[in-house]
This record gives sequence, C-alpha cells and structure tokens, in this order.
Amino acid sequence: MILHVLPSLATADGGGYQTPTTADFYQPLWNDGPFAVTRPGVVLMLSVGLIAWYLIATTRKAAIVPGKGQWLTEGIYGFIRNGVARDIIGTKDFLRFVPLLFSLFVLILVNNLFGVIPPVQYPTMSRIGIPIALTLVVYVVYHYIGIKRVGLFAYFKNLVPGGLPGWIFLPILFLEIITFFITRPLTLALRLFGNMFAGHLLLLVFITGGEYLLLHSAGPFMKLAGVGAFVMAFVLTIFELLIEFLQAWVFTLLAATYIAGSLADEH
Repeated sequence: MILHVLPSLATADGGGYQTPTTADFYQPLWNDGPFAVTRPGVVLMLSVGLIAWYLIATTRKAAIVPGKGQWLTEGIYGFIRNGVARDIIGTKDFLRFVPLLFSLFVLILVNNLFGVIPPVQYPTMSRIGIPIALTLVVYVVYHYIGIKRVGLFAYFKNLVPGGLPGWIFLPILFLEIITFFITRPLTLALRLFGNMFAGHLLLLVFITGGEYLLLHSAGPFMKLAGVGAFVMAFVLTIFELLIEFLQAWVFTLLAATYIAGSLADEH
C-alpha cells in the first residue's frame, strides 16, 4: 500500500506533499461499488490460501520430534487451546470452540502482519467491513449457545442478576440488552479496526512524508527531517508488530470470554 501511495505524494503541478487519506485504504482493483474487487478483498483471500497451505504442509507428516514448521504450528495452537480456550471457557466445554478461536486468531494475525510485510503492506483489518464480519460470527455463536442452553425467555431473564427489586428490573434489563447486543459487538469490531487503521495511517505519514522531504524538498535541514521521519517509521513498525499480535490476541480472548459467559450457570 505504501508503494501504491508514493507516486501521488506531489500534485500534478508540483503543488507539494499530500497527506494520506481514508480513500487510500479502499483501492478498488476492478469495478466499483458493492460488487467491486478491492485490494483488501484480494489480500484477505490470499491470507486464507496461505494459512491453509501452511497448516496442511506443517501437519501432513506430523512427527513426534517436530520440525520448525510443525513446532510453530503446534505452539500457536497450544497457545490458543490452553492459554485462551481452556483458561477462559473451562475444561468442560472448551474443546469444541478451539477450532473457531484458533481460526480467528491466525486469520487476524496474518492479515495484521500483512500491514508491514512487503510487497503487500496492507492490514486488511483496517477496512471496517472485515472486523464487522468476524464480529458477527462471534456474535451469532455466543447468543446461539446461550439461547440453546436455557431457552429464549430465560436467556433474556438471566441477563439481569437475581435478587434485584422489581422496580429496577426493566431498567437493568434494558442496559444489559444494550451491552450484550450493541456495545459488545460494536467495541469488538471497532477496537480491531481502529488500531489497524490508525497504526497504518501513521506509518504512511512518516514513510511518505520522509520520502517527500528527502527527494522533493530543498535545504539540508528538511532532508535531515526526512531521515528522522524514516527512523521514526522504523520505530513505529516495530511497535506496530507488537500491536498487531496483541489485537489478534485481544479479539480472540474477548470472543472466548463472551462464549464463556453464555455457558455460565447464571446465563
């Protein structure tokens, strides 16, 4: 994405540097509108193919003494299985949700890492529609589990803690419905989207701005500022790698927490 934006830094008449905008994140490759084939869509499909290939390649001939690929796959799987699913959901029910949580974590992590890996350099989670789609999967799963376990009426009734006075039941129920059906999915999607969008936008500003200062500005101080911008971009890239991992982990952790809540006795 950064390489795509660089040629548009200066206006056609040499008017100066143009800061990256939200339009730079759309990037249609074919057609326009709701049926457009866009760069984030292609990158997402590419990630699914790469993940499928890698998992099959590293587990097809699994050995007792794992090779590097198998070791990495087993390490990530064990981290999600034991450190997220089992610890959050509990030993009784966690196994059936491990495939979902593992898939969410790996898909989000790979697409986040694409934001700093050439030649892709595009975090697909910076397009709000993709985090929303993943959130809808989690949303449907944890509500379905809760309703199937106790029934529709009891599911809504159990949103309110027992022992409350009757006059406060309806206001608390209203607040809990907003929390469970609006706030949770909204914050889950926006947290992932916001971090990936803001982080990549910062990288774009420093890298494209540094390129403009070095190549299109006059004076040694401006060129020195361009070097400083590239140094800052490198520092932010290291920081962004940490954020990309944390956001994949946080999304998966919250998904497991919501599922555990639907399985809890009070629900």
